[in-house]
Amino acid sequence: MKIGTRIRWVKSCPSTNDLARELALAGEEEGTVVIAEEQTKGRGTRGRSWYSAKKKGLYASAILRPSKPAISLLPLVAGLAVREAIFESLRIRIRLKWPNDLIWEEKKLGGILCETGFMGNHLGYVILGIGLNISHNLEDFPPEIRTQATSLKLIKEEDVKVKDILPRLWPALNGWYELFLRGEEEKVIRSFEENSALPLGKKIAVVTEKRVYEGIFKGIDSFGGLILEERGREKCFFSAQIKTIKSK
Repeated sequence: MKIGTRIRWVKSCPSTNDLARELALAGEEEGTVVIAEEQTKGRGTRGRSWYSAKKKGLYASAILRPSKPAISLLPLVAGLAVREAIFESLRIRIRLKWPNDLIWEEKKLGGILCETGFMGNHLGYVILGIGLNISHNLEDFPPEIRTQATSLKLIKEEDVKVKDILPRLWPALNGWYELFLRGEEEKVIRSFEENSALPLGKKIAVVTEKRVYEGIFKGIDSFGGLILEERGREKCFFSAQIKTIKSK
């Protein structure tokens, strides 16, 4: 079943990813999407909270059951799809910050959260979560993130609704997901690099739990890892290893 063919709308839930996981465990088909008007315990990567103002954003999670276990490129797939849908709908060109942030002029517009479930050694499902700030005014954000966050309404300087984005989102998601399933990882990677908020060759600092690595951003590898050249040697990082990335 194509992504977005079946949509379960709820007024409020702690997290659309959690609700989608319950459905996946109950045998719900691939492609089913959960959309909430509000999340009371929305979250991002590394357990960070995701502010989900009621009826202001897109809070959606799709159930995927990919036929291949190498799924580390799926956050990139989702980011490319959301970027495409926003451009096709509003002619706004956003950037993608590895591995899962949607960026407009250094401000965070949204994010991707992929979570997996295994049945023994077998991949049972992937929950692909999308959080996108749609119709927020500045005062709709908590004071502590107002300088770091933005919305499509603030960018466009006119009203934008969730329904303006959804008709373009599902075809985009299905298109990029099918490329991934067909083994066209190179196209996904090159497209992500072309739309990256971190240009190739830029000096960056990669902050992990143990230390800070400084070097040159060399791109994305075939498994979706970030390649950093530090003192002439290349090192690959995955999202679980990294606390944050800073531009130098």
